Amino acid sequence: RMLSYNSTRIRPREFLLIGFPGLQELYPWLSIPFCTLYVLALVCNSSLLLIITVEHGLHEPMYFCLCVLASADLVLCTSILPKLLAIFWFDAKAITFGGCFTQMAVVHFFTATESAILVVMAYDRYVAICKPLLYSTIITNGFIMKLCAVGLVRSAVLLLPQYMFSSQLSYCASNEISHCFCDHSSILRLACTDTATNSFVGLIVSLFMVVTDIIFIMISYFLILRAVIKLASTKARQKAFNTCASHFYVILYFYTALVFSILTKRFGKTIPSFAHILIASSYILVPPALNPLIYGVRTKEIRQGVLKAFKRRVASQSFH
Repeated sequence: RMLSYNSTRIRPREFLLIGFPGLQELYPWLSIPFCTLYVLALVCNSSLLLIITVEHGLHEPMYFCLCVLASADLVLCTSILPKLLAIFWFDAKAITFGGCFTQMAVVHFFTATESAILVVMAYDRYVAICKPLLYSTIITNGFIMKLCAVGLVRSAVLLLPQYMFSSQLSYCASNEISHCFCDHSSILRLACTDTATNSFVGLIVSLFMVVTDIIFIMISYFLILRAVIKLASTKARQKAFNTCASHFYVILYFYTALVFSILTKRFGKTIPSFAHILIASSYILVPPALNPLIYGVRTKEIRQGVLKAFKRRVASQSFH
């Protein structure tokens, strides 16, 4: 593909997303689980948003967090999966220069936002279990909205400037990205100039946000676990353990895959490139498919909301 240039910067007209190098023959088979998970994420998150919006009894702080998480999940997987499926099915690798940096900013911004929301939800569970008498006083809609806003601002302030700066670099080495989406470290490898500072800043910022969030979540769940152990009722302990365990499994997968992806892209030279990409795409796709099932379906109030909506639908059809 020909590259077009201007007088100040060398800038390709478009990039080519290679997808999963070495696995091209498996694309028809790979598309099945990716498409299935994407459809599941779309249906489940959209349904969760609809139920919480329609049922006024669910207009509470915890469910506001679920709405923000579901919205972030929808944007996150939709920013990647349609293009990835186009690569699988139609070999449509081309993405414009502006489109690539937009995708990169959206993916990293909403990944950081999702991490921040998980911290807020862990704090919500900590107050609910460890300080139940103060829950309604501490956890209000306004308080949760402020915490979510802080998470959004943090993501924007720490991440977006470095992507704007990266878009101003010259790119002349190649226009082929060895990834299934526009990733910051993968893009920097194509720059003509020295990008050591960009790469270092990107690593430090990513690890700072992830490690900080992990510490807050671990402290919250440690305090929750300590409070649960002290419960007198065995049934109450079992219920609390089951709820927290399911939340913790999703959080553990998200952060394990995220940290592994951040570190191996820079230091894991011996790991096959397709393994890097599979892991990077999994933390963007698997949690959005699982979150509404873990946080939504397993929540009694949301199950009741689904039943109410279904009964109203049946009654409406019977009336007509």
